[in-house]
Amino acid sequence: MKIEIWSDVACPFCYIGKRKIEKAIAKFPHKDKIEVEWKSFLLNPDQVTQPNKSSEEHLAEVKGWSLAQTREITANVVKMAEEEGLDYHLDKSVVANTKKAHRLLHLAKTQGKGDEMKESLLKAYFTDAVNIDDDASLLTLAKEIGLDETAVKEVLSSDKFENEVDQDIYESRQLGVRGVPFFVLDRKFGISGAQQDEVFDQTLEKAWNEYAKANPGLEIAGGQGEACDVDDKNC
Repeated sequence: MKIEIWSDVACPFCYIGKRKIEKAIAKFPHKDKIEVEWKSFLLNPDQVTQPNKSSEEHLAEVKGWSLAQTREITANVVKMAEEEGLDYHLDKSVVANTKKAHRLLHLAKTQGKGDEMKESLLKAYFTDAVNIDDDASLLTLAKEIGLDETAVKEVLSSDKFENEVDQDIYESRQLGVRGVPFFVLDRKFGISGAQQDEVFDQTLEKAWNEYAKANPGLEIAGGQGEACDVDDKNC
């Protein structure tokens, strides 16, 4: 069963949501039959990268708040992240356009490393204060998870995978996605936002039940015991 997740790299709730769905899958009895696919979503496609400005400063500027007000308002987000084992540094995270990072994510998906790339990008942005619109930084992140350097450079120096990013965004509009993270389970159930753990647990169970009905088959428990097969002359 497939779980598609629309999210942006610069969305603080998307990293938190990633941890929540990972927890739900980890304890799910049929976790080995779950496939996760990361989909692109741009919260601010026209965002101008500003290497010398933190996301905290940018938010204060956009909202007309003081830095003190901004820190007070975002403290709850930082606390939510801590509860999921994440270490946010919004006072240092670099304001950046995320489209190039999303194109790199699509390259990683072609090599079966989509989840690793998504994790690396989120950590780089929220924890390590890396400029995720910088070619050298993105190349380093990609090489760390084993992506081919030549292929990465080709993506960074072109518009390769831009159509795939745009297609993800188009699909999100067709599904009515207005904010991220947004989780779509088997194209039948949706979870909007980083909700409580039980919402993920219950929705995953519901989606699986529907999926199992639509895809009937035998699930053999406990390995294989003694039995007779059609070619066994002694049975």
